[in-house]
Amino acid sequence: QVQLVESGGGLVQAGGSLRLSCAASGRTLSRYVMGWFRQTPGKEREFVAAITNGGRTYYADSVKGRFTISRDNAKNTVYLQMNSLKLEDTAVYYCAGSWNYYSDPKGYPYWGQGTQVTVSS
Repeated sequence: QVQLVESGGGLVQAGGSLRLSCAASGRTLSRYVMGWFRQTPGKEREFVAAITNGGRTYYADSVKGRFTISRDNAKNTVYLQMNSLKLEDTAVYYCAGSWNYYSDPKGYPYWGQGTQVTVSS
């Protein structure tokens, strides 16, 4: 079983950038498809981005062109570079691991604890 820990969240002004990291332990990250999801109070968790073992990437339309997901298997870490942040990007961001690609969070059995991203005007 893999354990996931997110970091890098914080407060940023609209138009700014943040890079989230998700460090894995217990199992090598290279075995998994890794995804980023986000959630705001009262809403369902939504797909943000995913990266396969082979490096293929997927993005939600709302973040395409602004966010970049990447992975460093040697460091057992996956990243989410977030640029041109908007107020509506404010959420708790979670990384997740799965054996296959899904945009549905139900497809991911492994989750981190989340990191808060707050975008201010």
